Amino acid sequence: MHTHSRYAHRMVRFTVLASGSKGNCTVVTGGKTRILVDAGLSCRELFRRLRLAGEAPETLDAIIITHEHSDHVGGVAVTARKLGIPVYFTEGTHRAWMRWMAPRRQMTYAQWVEQCKQQAAARQTAADAATDDCECEDEAEVEEIAKPTNVAQISAASEPAATADGAVQEKPVKDPTWLPKVEYFKAGVAFKIGDISVSPFTIPHDATDPVGFVFEAEGVRMAVATDLGYMPPNVKAQLRLVDLLLLESNHDLEMLRDGPYPWSVKQRVLSRVGHLSNEATATYLKTEYDGQATYVILGHLSESNNLPELARITAERALSGRASLLANRLLLAAQHEALQPICF
Repeated sequence: MHTHSRYAHRMVRFTVLASGSKGNCTVVTGGKTRILVDAGLSCRELFRRLRLAGEAPETLDAIIITHEHSDHVGGVAVTARKLGIPVYFTEGTHRAWMRWMAPRRQMTYAQWVEQCKQQAAARQTAADAATDDCECEDEAEVEEIAKPTNVAQISAASEPAATADGAVQEKPVKDPTWLPKVEYFKAGVAFKIGDISVSPFTIPHDATDPVGFVFEAEGVRMAVATDLGYMPPNVKAQLRLVDLLLLESNHDLEMLRDGPYPWSVKQRVLSRVGHLSNEATATYLKTEYDGQATYVILGHLSESNNLPELARITAERALSGRASLLANRLLLAAQHEALQPICF
């Protein structure tokens, strides 16, 4: 099964497929196990990037989610259903994702009839255009997610139920929150998925129960720490003695302050549950980082409030004063294309 990959002979591998505010996905491979960390791209785009990176989508064993923001979960339902694989969440993140996907609402009978027509047309269009692995469901999902449905209602086509005031309670054609299998984990409690050990840890971010991860396979330790407003002691402790570190370097402080975002959004990004600036990341690299990683990858760069060159220069300056760190490979993860797979 796993011989599809051009890198099948390399047993431990880390591939960032996308990193940024428009979508985040990374593949961690150890032994015979492949885990997708977040699914913030559409299923179709995710499959396209997997193949470009030499990974066969059908060899993925599980999806694991850091938190429920759309740039991390946008494609999780379609991808999990297409591949028939489990999704790992904290219980709080799963509940928040279900609320995001399927809030309760009512509609008039006329609106219900119109939605049925639109859904039928969308399904027909998707069926006519089913030339890609995910195309049919991706396009049908757009219709479903654009018109969220009630979690409590299981997929069944039926007549709408009229309420006393003549409004109609929506009965969805299918439940957009349905997944082949859901597994729960807790921050601070290590567990295994196949050949890969997973250590989830709490991160400071404005989500329900956000986490970072340290993955270990065949003695190689790989950490994912993005979407965090600052570096608390528990995160610093987790990032010690890793061989690879994917760390956020989200924004340049001056660019953010002078940039296009509304003040409320700027405040959120700058807060202790927002995102790490280039300067904050550099301070960590200069004063706290142990220098053990062979690769440091800067991720989740803002396209509005950062420049790759700024992030790189700020981090390089932080590392340059420490001779022991000169062996580090400093890489930048991108939003619109995958990084070359890193093999150990």
